[in-house]
Amino acid sequence: MNNSVTNTLRLLGAGLRALLVLTLVTGVVYPLVVTGIAQGLFSDKANGSEVKADGKVVGSSLIGQSYNLPLKKGRQTPEPDLKWFQGRPQNGLGSNSVNTRYKLILSGATNRSADDKDLIDWVTAAKAAVVKDNSTADHMVKPSEVPADAVTSSGSGLDPDISPAYADLQVHRVAEKNGLSAARVQKLVDDHTDSRTLGFIGEPRVNVLELNIALRELLAKS
Repeated sequence: MNNSVTNTLRLLGAGLRALLVLTLVTGVVYPLVVTGIAQGLFSDKANGSEVKADGKVVGSSLIGQSYNLPLKKGRQTPEPDLKWFQGRPQNGLGSNSVNTRYKLILSGATNRSADDKDLIDWVTAAKAAVVKDNSTADHMVKPSEVPADAVTSSGSGLDPDISPAYADLQVHRVAEKNGLSAARVQKLVDDHTDSRTLGFIGEPRVNVLELNIALRELLAKS
């Protein structure tokens, strides 16, 4: 009986020591090491890829934002503020004038087939809105010039980037709305166009938040 109790206590003691050691290693040492490496080598990514303007965090380079006018009385969704570059349609698909808000709880795609009538109607309306919104007195946008990302959302609906083609499409409208030359705005787009990762992964892209921050800085100087 005494040997049985002694063996039980010995096993409990061994189990307790193992628990304490593993708790220390996996719950304290390992997280500190990983956090230290992340902060030392990848601090920007480890901290959420924060984007700052005027010394304040204004967003993340990984999550898109909306650039809308204040919500008008009687409307359920705000209108886009066309003096800024606009991102992809949000909350699945919809017309460019019905961009609502980027919300993490609404992340996801529509999962509709390419021949779905609602999808076709949404894309058709979005394309017409893009043509209308981005046509100016001295530059008319053709329907054939509207890229796919201007009328469709990403799989998450939170894509922070647009294609260079969609950014170029908005240049004349942004220039006109802000009293700038198209050449100066085009240079902003060119300067903020990122090439394929490692030269072959993905597609060239433009981060809308970073581009709009650069636009605001240009306007402040002007």
